[in-house]
Amino acid sequence: WNLLGSILEEVHIHSTIVGKIWLTILFIFRMLVLGVAAEDVWDDEQSEFICNTEQPGCNNICYDKAFPISLIRYWVLQIIFVSSPSLVYMGHALYRLRALEKERQNRKAHLQAQLEDLEPMLEEHRRVERELRKLEEQKKVNKAPLRGSLLRTYILHILTRSVVEVGFMIGQYLLYGFHMSPLYKCTRPPCPNTVDCFVSRPTEKTIFMV
Repeated sequence: WNLLGSILEEVHIHSTIVGKIWLTILFIFRMLVLGVAAEDVWDDEQSEFICNTEQPGCNNICYDKAFPISLIRYWVLQIIFVSSPSLVYMGHALYRLRALEKERQNRKAHLQAQLEDLEPMLEEHRRVERELRKLEEQKKVNKAPLRGSLLRTYILHILTRSVVEVGFMIGQYLLYGFHMSPLYKCTRPPCPNTVDCFVSRPTEKTIFMV
């Protein structure tokens, strides 16, 4: 989580207002809720999944059918996959940042060399001197301007993130829907017949699923 947090903080620096709002929602809302509350609600999903049978293996088979993947792990995967396109954008932004800084240093070196070749009293010497002083007073570039190829990368990473987000929402709907039923009827072998299985805290789970 710490590594993911530091990466997203770096992306935050190079994002627009909309991007910063999205990162805030991802960080504060999802990670905080997932880490503080949701895990406590779902940590008993297997231990408290009780079926009204003593047939060996039936409880585990029914649990596997009712919960093909733990929703906590599913949401962790969702956060990782949704955050992944930001790595590409961050890499491009840092590359552009280094290129701009290198360009600034090269320009500075060129002006210094040009200054040495000019007569001190010439107007051109004073102009170059002013430009060099201006470059030296500039702070190191810490944010690449969002234009050109970097803007295209930013838009592409937003679209990719949105598609992945929608894909995970559809996946959750197909797996569980958006309602956790308190009763699950299981008919899988080795269960002898239709078995009633009971889910713990279904209302709380439904709230977190929504």
